[in-house]
Amino acid sequence: MSKQTLMVAGITVNVFSLSTPDTESSATAEGANQKPVAILFLLHGRTSRADHVELVAKAILDEVYAKRKSEEGKAETHDLLVVTFDHRNHGSRLVDEKANMAWSDSRRNDRHAIDMYAIQTGTAQDVSFLIDFLPSYLFPNGERVISQWLVSGISLGGHSTWITLKIDPRVKLGIPIIGCPDYLTLIRSRAEQSSIPIGPPYFPDSFMVYLKRNDPAATPHTAADAENPFRGKKILVLCGQEDTLVPWSASKQFVEELDVGEQEGGLKTVVVEPGVGHTCSPGMVKEAVRFLWRNALTSI
Repeated sequence: MSKQTLMVAGITVNVFSLSTPDTESSATAEGANQKPVAILFLLHGRTSRADHVELVAKAILDEVYAKRKSEEGKAETHDLLVVTFDHRNHGSRLVDEKANMAWSDSRRNDRHAIDMYAIQTGTAQDVSFLIDFLPSYLFPNGERVISQWLVSGISLGGHSTWITLKIDPRVKLGIPIIGCPDYLTLIRSRAEQSSIPIGPPYFPDSFMVYLKRNDPAATPHTAADAENPFRGKKILVLCGQEDTLVPWSASKQFVEELDVGEQEGGLKTVVVEPGVGHTCSPGMVKEAVRFLWRNALTSI
């Protein structure tokens, strides 16, 4: 696995591949590699940072490499690049550590509900921003064509994955890992556990109005028309059956009701892994790669 680091308007962006983008560009120029590129944004969790998911990026690329070298490799149509970056107020972008804390932490953050949602929304907006500009940084001479934009994330990154799928029509495939599309259901349970009232100042009226207008759960996700932003998208939902921090029960109703429009190419797959808590397990990585391979990287 190779790693290239770019600075895009103040955001440090890490690009992982089975070979360097520059090498791939040279190969393309020589006519030896004409595959289009699929880019997967891999988003980290709350209080984490981009370098903490490097092992997951490596595991994904190792699995892809194994498939490439097997008989399945004959069907490969795209090269995969995995992109990571620090969420807002995380890692190299950290400004206020307390703003990443929860009500239950020793450094109690009374604005937990607002801060967490603002960060996951900002991360989704950063993904859209990078989709706008990353091609110019990666391939300034048009050496490669990026034909697919994909997103996956763990925990807080999983929440951001759902928001990205909702707001950006260019992202056609998403893999939320131990994330939740229904913020109010998730955060209401946490508030109750910490004896936090669902009202100001913890839940300002303006914040509730925003949530009820913009959260993925507030979209017409059951609609069989263009009003539903998830139609035509391929989504793999990965959860741990023993997860108590982001329990499957908080996502279950939304996911089961979600209409991705199979007749329009949409696909919805759900895996709730037995015996797994709030973690991205090796089994989840294998499921993610299997889904990517079949639905983004090959003609199978």
